[in-house]
Amino acid sequence: MSAPGFWVAHVTILDPAGYAAYRAAAAPAIAAAGGRIRALGAPQDTVAGQMRPDTVIVEFPTLAAARACYFGAPYQATLAARDAAAAVDLTILEGLPFNDAEISRG
Repeated sequence: MSAPGFWVAHVTILDPAGYAAYRAAAAPAIAAAGGRIRALGAPQDTVAGQMRPDTVIVEFPTLAAARACYFGAPYQATLAARDAAAAVDLTILEGLPFNDAEISRG
């Protein structure tokens, strides 16, 4: 049973066209590392504190995969475009280990 890794990003998009270009450039690097986008700019209801207007959550098979993707050359090559188009706070964290049997017991 392994634990997934996640990127949790809080984003303020400053240049929508530039951010779309960054997303298109970053997608292959994320997919190659086994990343799956779980939330992307969906409506959010901030109930405590302050948040940026958009949240992005990307799941990876492991914490090591999440880190390797972020610090790897393919994704690093997209950061200048991201940073020119958006203000981003991003955390890499380990999720809880689970298996399908645990999910079905709910």
